[in-house]
Amino acid sequence: MSNQEQASSDSNTTPEMGKSSEKTEKKRQLLGIDPVERQQELALTDKTLKYITHAGSIPLKDEFGETEAEIFFTAYTLNEASVPRPLIFVFNGGPGSSSVWLHLGAVSPQRVVMESSGFKPPPPYRLQAKDYTWLDRADLVFIDPVGTGFSRAINKEKDKKFWSFEGDIHSVGEFIRLYLTRYQRWTSPLYLAGESYGTTRAAGLASHLVDLGINFNGIILISNAMDLRPVFFGRGDDLPYPLFVPTYTAAAWYHKKLVPELQQRPLEAVLKEVETWSERELTLALMQGDRLSDSDRQTVATALARYIGVDVDFVLGSNLRINISRFCKELLRPEKLSIGRFDARYTGIEALAVNERPDFDPSAYAIESPFTTTFNDYVRRDLGIETDLPYVILSMDVNKAWKWENGELPTTAAALREAIAKNPFMKVFVAQGYYDLATPHFATDYTLSHMNLDPTLRDNIQVKCYEAGHMFYLDESCLTAFRDDIDRFLTESWVQS
Repeated sequence: MSNQEQASSDSNTTPEMGKSSEKTEKKRQLLGIDPVERQQELALTDKTLKYITHAGSIPLKDEFGETEAEIFFTAYTLNEASVPRPLIFVFNGGPGSSSVWLHLGAVSPQRVVMESSGFKPPPPYRLQAKDYTWLDRADLVFIDPVGTGFSRAINKEKDKKFWSFEGDIHSVGEFIRLYLTRYQRWTSPLYLAGESYGTTRAAGLASHLVDLGINFNGIILISNAMDLRPVFFGRGDDLPYPLFVPTYTAAAWYHKKLVPELQQRPLEAVLKEVETWSERELTLALMQGDRLSDSDRQTVATALARYIGVDVDFVLGSNLRINISRFCKELLRPEKLSIGRFDARYTGIEALAVNERPDFDPSAYAIESPFTTTFNDYVRRDLGIETDLPYVILSMDVNKAWKWENGELPTTAAALREAIAKNPFMKVFVAQGYYDLATPHFATDYTLSHMNLDPTLRDNIQVKCYEAGHMFYLDESCLTAFRDDIDRFLTESWVQS
């Protein structure tokens, strides 16, 4: 069996002899495995959890009963639960990412073994049962959207239906409906947990499904990207620049590049000062554009350089607008090192010191191999999936082909506001990493404060920041705190009758 997905091909008749030409698209090989059930157990510090895993695919069909795609999932259900247990649907983002990162990084009974701070260990890589799992508090379902993991559309033409903002919301929403039906979980307390673009999806799903009668007790947003404009550097758009500065400061503080007066202070105290300055002085300066006087430009550049640990000439040469990639290259340029976009604590060895942008993102390469190898072993050895099909950890084909409705970046914070208004019992927990340059925490503050949420509902949302990056849960100290915060959130958002 080939590991390559079958590409579409043309089957043309010979044009001679009056024969017509036909174009037939081949169908892909789908996983086609009904969920495999296995009994498992996990020995925790103070107890043993006995649970069932279900791993397999659920087909998505059109109105005529024809399969258009499959969605692969892995579910963990505690045995013999005496009360209705919360059920959490979990996914990552991309677009084009499987759920493996939250699955084996933070939430499931198994976790990839990394260094304690989240850095990459030497191979071979392995899994280890850990106390950090959410399974003692809730049943878990990890979803791989179409085009990721083992989930596939039947052919390339159908890809277009699922590889878009609306197509993704409707297909994942349909999977959730089917899962609730097949496993009789309609009356369970329901939650969504998404990371990065998965927060865009989670907010959209909350709004979409509330109109179908599916209400959630809580939404967990990890490394928020509900609105993408604040975290995308678009031409002529000054909004992201002030929102990234506090994370640049955090990176400089971690690598000890700030002036002594700032370096000696606690990180949160420094960030509070920088956030106030960036929101006021820098934003006002950028709004003036070319009308900004030379003296004011010099004053702002001097302050910005001091706050982010770079030379003032670099700031002036960047016209006060520091792009992520340039900063990742500039901060440690004298050492011929770059820093990570997903986690600014990571460093990469550069071939040259003179380039404008890093050669690669060291924080991405630090995690890809450990998660790829361990999941491919785990899904076959422990979950019972026997297939030669490749498990797509992260698909750039999906990412590059993704369609934004009307060519615009989605703004699902408004969708979340609408969902909370329609279901005021729903609580939201937002988790961020201070060293995350992909979805900076100050951009999240901006998004949340521009939701136009009624004052009576603002306490429905709580925010917590951790001293790590985009996947802050790779750091064990952050993971411990995160697990405790989730435990409290589940308690507060679901009052058992």
